[in-house]
Amino acid sequence: MKSPCNDICTIDRPSGLCVGCGRSLSEIGEWGSASPGRKREILSLLPERMEQLAVKSKR
Repeated sequence: MKSPCNDICTIDRPSGLCVGCGRSLSEIGEWGSASPGRKREILSLLPERMEQLAVKSKR
């Protein structure tokens, strides 16, 4: 399963999420060894997180 990383690796300090992909540092770290089910779980969280980060950046 392809990583959601898009080489915009900057962590939003208040949320702890990557502004490029929406993952937390722990999710980024576990990605390589995560099961397909866990990867799907992480991927399912990203659209909402990216939306929150986008709204936050417009403030």
